[in-house]
Amino acid sequence: MFTRYLLPLLALAGFLFGLYMVVTGNKPTPVAEPVAQPAQAPFESFIAGSGLVEARSENIAIGTPLPGVVTRVAVKAGERVKAGQILFELDDREARAEEGVRRAATARARAGVEEAAASLKEAAILLQLAESVDDRRAISLEELERRRNAHAIARSRLDSAKAQVGQAEAELTAVRTTLVRLRVRALIDGEVLKVNVHPGEFAMAGVTNLPLLVLGNLTELRIRVDIDENDAWRFRKEAKAVAYLRGNRDLKTELSFAYVEPYVIPKRSLTGDSTERVDTRVLQVLYRFDPSQLAAYVGQQMDVFIEAPDMIPQTAADGPPDTRVLP
Repeated sequence: MFTRYLLPLLALAGFLFGLYMVVTGNKPTPVAEPVAQPAQAPFESFIAGSGLVEARSENIAIGTPLPGVVTRVAVKAGERVKAGQILFELDDREARAEEGVRRAATARARAGVEEAAASLKEAAILLQLAESVDDRRAISLEELERRRNAHAIARSRLDSAKAQVGQAEAELTAVRTTLVRLRVRALIDGEVLKVNVHPGEFAMAGVTNLPLLVLGNLTELRIRVDIDENDAWRFRKEAKAVAYLRGNRDLKTELSFAYVEPYVIPKRSLTGDSTERVDTRVLQVLYRFDPSQLAAYVGQQMDVFIEAPDMIPQTAADGPPDTRVLP
């Protein structure tokens, strides 16, 4: 009797379980609360854009003109450096050995000049003695011409020896220039923002995806704001602008206009990878702010709002907006 109703009961239980799963699965997923409340624009009409904090000098990607193994990194992240200060050094043993060879070649060339000068002096004395003989029967015309030729040859050898000295000195200078280039130095006063190279690593020359060092002048910070091309016509440099720190909308700072890069470019992802692009094109506007008024770091994202009316009357005679750099 029990076995007769077992299969129907199991089927009913399976149906009820499936119905329960369908009902519970169709419930809407609750929207997660944001980690931080987004910033609100302080203007009734505005242009909104994402901003990226950068150094006053822009973020300078430091590379090396010559490839080689790094032997010493003289700075660390966060350290202030002066123009001309060594940042890192490459292995210079080969260049130093070449410098010794070129130095010896230069010394030999200079000795050759002294030897050629002595030979010229001797030929000049012999020629002078031959030409001072009044009685032409005492010296043959052939001997006189031979001494003249010897004098001319000695002069040419001296010129050649001097040219060899110039060549040897130029080659020595080239090697010494290589030694200087193996020590990468800072070209401006600034602060080391990032160090991506360590002793023992091989540094590639030229443009690399990851710069060896990043340097910047942090006496003043700037924000590079991407304004959508659809809003570019509404932008005016004299308009007020405010930036809010991502993650805390209570931290904000007023911005002052620096300059516009008057070339609309494809939008770039804020990851910093120059190959990540989308179809949107943007106008890049740079604002400045005092880092003492807001603790922000280079590379940090900010929400920027620029005051802008809905409509700005402008005739064709007015021309494009002024994008000159402010002093």
